[in-house]
Amino acid sequence: MAVSTRENLPLHGVKVVDFGQYIAGPAVAMILGDLGADVTKVENPNGGDDTRGWGPPFAAGEAAYYLCANRNKKSISIDLKTEAGKAIVRRLVEEADVLVENFRAGTMEGLGLSYESLAELNPRLVYATVRGFGDPRTGTSPYAEWPAFDVVAQAMGGIMGITGPERGQPLKVGPGVGDIVPAMLLTVGILAAVRHAERTGEGQFVDVAMYDAVLALCERMIHQHSYTGEVPGPEGNAHPLLCPFGMFAASDGWISIACPYDHFWHTLTEIMGRPELGTDPRFLENADRSTHSDEVIAIVSEWTRQHSKAELIELLGGKVPFGPVNTVADIVADPHVDSRNMLAQVAHPGSERIGTIANTPIHMSKTQGGVHRRTAILSEDADDVLADAGYGAAEITRLREAGVII
Repeated sequence: MAVSTRENLPLHGVKVVDFGQYIAGPAVAMILGDLGADVTKVENPNGGDDTRGWGPPFAAGEAAYYLCANRNKKSISIDLKTEAGKAIVRRLVEEADVLVENFRAGTMEGLGLSYESLAELNPRLVYATVRGFGDPRTGTSPYAEWPAFDVVAQAMGGIMGITGPERGQPLKVGPGVGDIVPAMLLTVGILAAVRHAERTGEGQFVDVAMYDAVLALCERMIHQHSYTGEVPGPEGNAHPLLCPFGMFAASDGWISIACPYDHFWHTLTEIMGRPELGTDPRFLENADRSTHSDEVIAIVSEWTRQHSKAELIELLGGKVPFGPVNTVADIVADPHVDSRNMLAQVAHPGSERIGTIANTPIHMSKTQGGVHRRTAILSEDADDVLADAGYGAAEITRLREAGVII
């Protein structure tokens, strides 16, 4: 599906000022930009967002790490330690719908750019933050002053504690879920707050803690503990409540099978050539199979090991919930990924290589968003941003000469 014109995208006309750094903050503004918002990323004059240098790999000196989460944005570098720099931010905020930042609590206050002061300038402003442990405005955490990254949120929010080899040590989840999940949830909150502002003219402060978002992602362990008193630990590749439901070895790799519903289990037993297992009292219903999960997993594993991934695709695909465990090489070659336009090709000035990044997974029948602009070079759009904010050419020249912008 082709990307719509910018004017046709659902968030066209929504102005976002993005102070995001690293991943969690930038990912929020990235999602909004994918959906058509006009995003201006404000960066520091000493190299910009630190992730511009978080490589390899690099494209013309810019880290691929940075390029992915900062597409569809303009860039301006402002020295926020100067009064003139703060004045630029206030000018941008006067016309903005949303401000996103993920500094440690108190940083913007220290700059004289608190939510309260900016809301006085623009009462309909939606001021959104993602921090490790939230903002004191919405609940003071004993860890409010602690810095945090993805791995900290994964550890404290609980996902590490239920991930890993059974009865083994906790295990970090590969992708940065401690960054991306909070970003997704904050985006939902922003869209709700923007809708409220459209109806009432009233903006508000919106806050997601990385810790809270990972905890919400791990909701199952909360009700397990509440109703049983147990403390769930690493679960291996099986499910504590559903069976069979997990990962199984093939002769040349791994596959996943999920048959919590009895009719799927019956179908699986027939494909395995073991229909008697479908009526065996030990395995009749999911509760029975969960009680005898070790035996069920052993039986299914013995069968899957006799077949290659390709053979299992032919045997199980479309008949029971099933999928091969893909590497990135498998993913980029998968026709599903191509048909869903899940990979975007992007060029970067100075680089001869065309890079590939993940596209938006949000699909819309009339206003399809996605990657429509490459990541900006540091402060590439300073003149345009300032001109749009009402600065004249002579003023822009003076700001540049004074080092307020680069």
